[in-house]
Amino acid sequence: MRRVFNNVVSVLYTMIRMFLLKMFRGGDLQVALVERFSPNVVFEMNKGAKVTLEKGVRVHSGTKIKVRKNAKLFMGADSKINYNCIIACHDSVSIGAGTEFGPSVYVYDHDHDYRAGLKENKFLSAHVEIGKNCWIGANTVILRGTKLGDNCVVGAGCVIKGEYPAGSVIVQKRQTEVFFSEK
Repeated sequence: MRRVFNNVVSVLYTMIRMFLLKMFRGGDLQVALVERFSPNVVFEMNKGAKVTLEKGVRVHSGTKIKVRKNAKLFMGADSKINYNCIIACHDSVSIGAGTEFGPSVYVYDHDHDYRAGLKENKFLSAHVEIGKNCWIGANTVILRGTKLGDNCVVGAGCVIKGEYPAGSVIVQKRQTEVFFSEK
């Protein structure tokens, strides 16, 4: 019963929150009537940012979604973002319908341009596209310029960049090293 109550509160909270954002952002924010954002989600849209959330998007507690000036974020119908994820968008991020993130998944469409110096606060950015019906395992980091085809599975703990065809199963080789110290 408590879970049903929490879900109803989350949906009502999201409807009010998105209505208020829509009043201030107008056409820059496109949302379906029913979304579910936990009250503990940080959602920021800078001036000129464009966000589209299709029907049934769910975002859990601790997640931070930051869409910077002139950036674009698209989240397809029934996409689900688990606890403590980060989507940081300086260029554009697209998440396909039915895609699910495990906990603590980070998506960055930009890197600091370290050649300019970190104090310059300059970034290199490239579109991130995640296809439909993908599963992104816990603690995965998705970097700028990544393109995942539909129905991909990304194993927990991966750091990925590049293009992966539809139906790919992506895991990273893990090595176990044992260190002994002699005393």
